[in-house]
Amino acid sequence: MVIVDTHQHYWQYEPKKLPWISSDMRVLQRHWLPADAQRLYPDDCEIYSLAVQACSSAEETDFLLDLAEKTPQIIGVVGWIDLFSMQFGDLLSQRSLGKLRGFRHILQDEINLTAVVGQEQFNHSIKMLQERGFTYDVLIFAHQFPVMEDFCQTHDGHWLILDHLGKPAIRHWKTHPELLNSWQFWIQKLAKLPHLVVKLSGLLTEAMQISGGALSAEAKNHIHGCMSQALEAFGPQRIMFGSDWPVCQLAASYQEVLEWVNVWADKHLTLAEKADFWQGNARRIY
Repeated sequence: MVIVDTHQHYWQYEPKKLPWISSDMRVLQRHWLPADAQRLYPDDCEIYSLAVQACSSAEETDFLLDLAEKTPQIIGVVGWIDLFSMQFGDLLSQRSLGKLRGFRHILQDEINLTAVVGQEQFNHSIKMLQERGFTYDVLIFAHQFPVMEDFCQTHDGHWLILDHLGKPAIRHWKTHPELLNSWQFWIQKLAKLPHLVVKLSGLLTEAMQISGGALSAEAKNHIHGCMSQALEAFGPQRIMFGSDWPVCQLAASYQEVLEWVNVWADKHLTLAEKADFWQGNARRIY
């Protein structure tokens, strides 16, 4: 089986550069490079990847592009660029293209997200990215959907990619079912935007927190339910596989992620749709 994994991270670990890696994420507190991922790939799979930024620096983007040039299995990079710079056009023009396919800013961590997505230069930069054929990965939590509605509607010049299905708060759904209802509402609403696609990624990590170390039956049902609702809302042409490796290792091994997603895909997708989900959509969109 040929797979394009649309969400892998690589880094040479330095705590100051990756402050989001907390003390309880010891498995992530080391160097993680393409060779480490490739050792985990099943023998019956031919796997390519998109390298996605994990640090908000141009230096990291250069590092990922250099890795991509040296690693044929990395077919694209989603990097970082200063979207708030008044010299953004010059920064973008100076950026060596190579395997650069798109950009991402870690919106989920913004204290005042409304101010950020309403900022004139930020929106001008996104517009310029799209005009030049670059994708933009949207990284937010589910509770931030209302703030992002106008942004997603406005920036329709090229693909917007919603990472991790908007990070649904699965761990809180049992005690706060209104959060599930809200996530379902926004997924269905935003799916009406034809330029928005989603990565079915990161859900195991969110769900693992329900039971503090082992996936409960309820968590498993929620994960597959999220994937099915994304399929229903977006259709088979606007969903993509992503492992979120090595972050996924907080919850499951790479092989377990593949197996978990494959069980769902075998049940819900035709052969042609599975080919699109596992690799065709990623090649077309990125």
